[in-house]
Amino acid sequence: MVVTVAATGSDTAEPLHPTTFASRYVRDQLPRYRMPEGSIPKEAAYQIISDELMLDGNPRLNLASFVTTWMEPECGKLMMDSVNKNYVDMDEYPVTTELQNRCVNMIAHLFNAPIGEDETAIGVSTVGSSEAIMLAGLAFKRKWANKMKEQGKPCDKPNIVTGANVQVCWEKFARYFEVELKEVKLTEGYYVMDPKKAVEMVDENTICVAAILGSTLTGEYEDVKLLNDLLVAKNKETGWDVPIHVDAASGGFIAPFLQPELEWDFRLPLVKSINVSGHKYGLVYPGVGWVIWRSKADLPDELIFHINYLGTDQPTFTLNFSKGASQIIAQYYQLIRLGFEGYKHIMENCKLNAAVLKEGIDATGRFDVLSKADGVPLVAIRLKDSTNFSVFDISENLRRFGWIVPAYTMPADAEHVAVLRIVIREDFNRSLAQRLLADINKIVGELDAHAVHAIKLSTAAAAEGASKSTVDAVTEAFKGLAGNKKAGVC
Repeated sequence: MVVTVAATGSDTAEPLHPTTFASRYVRDQLPRYRMPEGSIPKEAAYQIISDELMLDGNPRLNLASFVTTWMEPECGKLMMDSVNKNYVDMDEYPVTTELQNRCVNMIAHLFNAPIGEDETAIGVSTVGSSEAIMLAGLAFKRKWANKMKEQGKPCDKPNIVTGANVQVCWEKFARYFEVELKEVKLTEGYYVMDPKKAVEMVDENTICVAAILGSTLTGEYEDVKLLNDLLVAKNKETGWDVPIHVDAASGGFIAPFLQPELEWDFRLPLVKSINVSGHKYGLVYPGVGWVIWRSKADLPDELIFHINYLGTDQPTFTLNFSKGASQIIAQYYQLIRLGFEGYKHIMENCKLNAAVLKEGIDATGRFDVLSKADGVPLVAIRLKDSTNFSVFDISENLRRFGWIVPAYTMPADAEHVAVLRIVIREDFNRSLAQRLLADINKIVGELDAHAVHAIKLSTAAAAEGASKSTVDAVTEAFKGLAGNKKAGVC
């Protein structure tokens, strides 16, 4: 790699440094706080940054994340071809806007929105489910506030009911937009929101109840159908009109393909909006999310801004303005490339590989499996006996083999339960599952051996201490006798 070329007095030119590693750039400390005064060759900049990034974990072995870590090269090329497009420039990039609208329509139909075949759905792309949830929450809050004002009632104390297992973006929404978060606490053995307890917490100031289709803790789907039925009865009894939002960040691209009969979506009358992460099981690199509303009536018009300084009137409902178009284009690629059949086969593979991993972990006899077969394809486990070591020790040791597997404690009121969670994605195949099982077994064996060794050392130390105490006692006794003797020859 030639870094730079210096002219000489002769007709020939010689490289000052044949490689970056022969240059001064590898000797200099990288800037951390201030921009450097001078420039460096592009080859050196690339090499130095690339080398430092080697210390990151391998995304394919990152089993902590639900986020897509592999896509087909053709889709990657489409993304790179459009990486310089700003999605917000709708007039300049009308085809990109059209692709986003097509994605919204396809996802809305996937979620059984009550729209005609050629009818345009109501929804937007976002930078992830966090932004999607913020937008849905704002729509609920504004619609509730408008209703309370019409009735001449105060609208300064809105609340939202969720389970304690919600993702942190719900806590952010509540804090940022001044909404009380009323959480249904968990119990050991039941790690999702209890619909009955949730409905009991609903009052006149509840802007919505949020249900999760695929808890990040165990992958389990909450019972949205039961929640809907109980809430319908409560609304009828009280005269309220409390709606439901479904956080389908993980499960929205799974349930329609593996459990099409499961009622969790717009088939339920109180479900007014749904968010889903395109960069999770939508199979697109981060970050893209989607939020879909049941109808136009569920998105207050005063939240939609209209701008024209980019050329034409453009309606926009986002928290940010500029964003890349690449992920939107990639989502459209996946939807038409895979189709319903392709998504179904991928999700079936994920589910089968999760089952194989669960079976192998069960066979060790050392773990309890907390995750459910019908849900997001992941394996959440806890140690049956954590006397000698914990799931945190296993998580730390797995990094020796390159695996990134998180360990965590459950939310309130199940904080005493510590869990290891393994997320199964499209690119996690059977051989990787077998390799991971072998590494888990190896680590558990090593931790057992260390525990036995520690017990032996502790026992030996205790015995040594006891022996020393006996010797000391005898010595002190003899000293006492000697102390009582008069001086003279022994």
